[in-house]
Amino acid sequence: MRPLIALSSRFTETADSWRVAATALGVTYQTAIVRAGGQPVAVPPLFGDAEALDVALDLVARVDGVCIPGGPDVDPHRYGATTVHPKTYGVRAEHDELDLALARAAVALDKPVLAICRGHQVLNVALGGTLRQHIADDIGTPAADAHFRHHHDIELVADSKASIAMGTLVAHSHCVHHQAVDTLGAGLVVTAWCDDVIEGIELPDRWVVGVQWHPEDDADDEPAQQALFDAFVTASREQSPSRAL
Repeated sequence: MRPLIALSSRFTETADSWRVAATALGVTYQTAIVRAGGQPVAVPPLFGDAEALDVALDLVARVDGVCIPGGPDVDPHRYGATTVHPKTYGVRAEHDELDLALARAAVALDKPVLAICRGHQVLNVALGGTLRQHIADDIGTPAADAHFRHHHDIELVADSKASIAMGTLVAHSHCVHHQAVDTLGAGLVVTAWCDDVIEGIELPDRWVVGVQWHPEDDADDEPAQQALFDAFVTASREQSPSRAL
């Protein structure tokens, strides 16, 4: 049996196969997980703050790993900011509630986690960290532009889970972000950098990995990017031996 990998989905108004608003999940995340030997399970954002964590704990207990995908910005109030940068976009409470609950449940239940772009930021916030709301303010517009819809080199820390999985210390990766991790959440360590921007975080004592770039964008033809999903699904399988192939 394939390991079950939970992924949060998003509300959308543009799903042409439905008459009504729907939930959606990017196919590239799912196909990368399937290639790695996993079975994606889409989780809809249908729960409010009061029940999200209880629902997530129940759900995560039944799956083998959690992947938190990319998307719009996290509400800055979620990490204690008193002001919201004018470039903040796409905030939706239901998406924050689900993603934060899944991240906290996965860590509490010691499940493997692969958190990507927004998910990487969610993981940091879930563990008490903060975000830089607009990196152009800190590193300048030309440097920040290289992080939005561009491929660039990312330096990986030796012996990190990401570098071991990808087999390299320099990953040429696709980035689409204007925010970044600032203060680290509890227990997290930095495992990747570009410019003065944190591009990777991990919990060193378990398979919990956050990457600011989008490995799913190139995973179909870049072995190093697919290898990140392979390592994640392998860790999920190893922690659930009953699902061994």
